This record gives sequence, C-alpha cells and structure tokens, in this order.
Amino acid sequence: MSLSIKQGMALAGTLIAAATVASAQGLADPTRPPASLAAPGSVPVASGGPVLQSVMLSPGRKLAMINGQVVALGGRYGSARLVRLTDSEAELKDGAETIVLSLYPQVEKRPAGKIQHGETGTGKTKK
Repeated sequence: MSLSIKQGMALAGTLIAAATVASAQGLADPTRPPASLAAPGSVPVASGGPVLQSVMLSPGRKLAMINGQVVALGGRYGSARLVRLTDSEAELKDGAETIVLSLYPQVEKRPAGKIQHGETGTGKTKK
C-alpha cells in the first residue's frame, strides 16, 4: 500500500509540474528584444517616418539611433544627412527639406516659472 501512495504522490507532482510548464509557455519574455530586431538584416521602420530612438553624445562621438540604424553627426540616414544633434533632438536635412526628430515627441518643453520667496514650487506658501 505504501508503494501506491508514493506512486500517487509522484504522479500528482508530475501533473502539477506539467500544468505549470504549460501555463508558463503562453507568457512573453519582457527582456526579449522585438522580433524585428531579432531578424538579421531587418531594420524596423515606423509607419509615420523616421523615429529617434537614442542619442549618444561624448567629446569624441556624436551619434543618433534612428529606426535601429546608428548615424554619426554628418552621416547619412537614407538620402538625408544628420546636420544637428542635441541631447533630445536630431535634425536631418534632405535637399531643401528639414526633418527634426525628437526623442520625447509627446513632451512639451516650457520655461519654468520663477519661485517667489516663501514658496515651495508647488504654488503653496509655507507657513
């Protein structure tokens, strides 16, 4: 009888392990790169045109990552030339056309208001 209890426990453990593995197979790995980057030779292209993904500025190098392609300042992205690069923008020039790409296109920059003496910066006065 003790042999059948051990076999039952082993069978239950095996079934639980199999169910756990089967349910985990449907989960996506959040650290895995997008499929478009995994395919060799593929360059992801945004539907609305070029997208600035990253800016790398150092005394020796000035680089922009545009749609997965590293472009040096003065270098070419397609038929356009990278003519200006800041910490959050890249400017491409293609003939007479100028395209300004923003690293944070949804963020609107505004000058900060002056803080008056006694204010905390939240608009409330200290008491």
